[in-house]
Amino acid sequence: MDKIITEKTIKKFQEHLENEEKSKNTMGKYLHDVREFATTQNGKPVTKEAVIDYKQHLIENGYAARSINSILASLNSLFSLLGWYDCRVKTLKIQRQLFYPEEKELNKAEYERLCQAAQSQHNERLNLILQTICGTGIRVSELPFITVEAVQRGEAIVNCKGKTRIVFLVKPLQKKLLHYILKQKIKLGSIFITRKGKPISRTNIWREMKALCKSANVAPGKVFPHNLRHLFARVFYGIEKDIAKLADILGHSSINTTRIYIVSTGLEHRRKMEAMHLII
Repeated sequence: MDKIITEKTIKKFQEHLENEEKSKNTMGKYLHDVREFATTQNGKPVTKEAVIDYKQHLIENGYAARSINSILASLNSLFSLLGWYDCRVKTLKIQRQLFYPEEKELNKAEYERLCQAAQSQHNERLNLILQTICGTGIRVSELPFITVEAVQRGEAIVNCKGKTRIVFLVKPLQKKLLHYILKQKIKLGSIFITRKGKPISRTNIWREMKALCKSANVAPGKVFPHNLRHLFARVFYGIEKDIAKLADILGHSSINTTRIYIVSTGLEHRRKMEAMHLII
């Protein structure tokens, strides 16, 4: 029987992902990857050779190794579901990153300038979003779990990717959020909402953050929500030096994921090498 990806096949894959309780974003990404590959096949049977050719096509078109591996993971997941094990292909080998590019890392001083810029523009909601993500390490997609009830308790119960964890809101942050709730007259539910009462989208948060770059004097390439989570991770690890505990706080299933968050910058790496004083 020919191995052809059809809409019926993709529908079956979608139902499988739903049963696996994948997040909406993850499901969308997997289905997009499968549809992109199916388009290149144009109704032809799937073979291992075709998948290898597709991998080579991605390499030649300048896709990053991590992006290629992510796409292949989506395809391999589909093939496993359908029993097409002979179509599965190996991912690219990636050397673990030794240090984080300085031009991409947001430091604490830059974060503080972003908060000050948001405040000077009278965007209190954005200022508190920045401080909430950076002060707790949550994902931007987890902001809806910061509710009136959570702020009153001083801790939020976050459900993400099939895992539940408790996120503490430190006293200074709790105080700021309680003041904001009172000022905005929010009675219950998520506190970071639009004028229509819906949770603010990550796209709007990203756009508002980018608008701060010039006045905060921070390079746009450093300014996006996930970098706040990275800053939290680096500061926490610098104090605790406990990667397992940090993984739990961030909601990571694998410590290998957490390691990506705490690599030092190239500048720090260079300083450590120079401190070895091995050049006579």
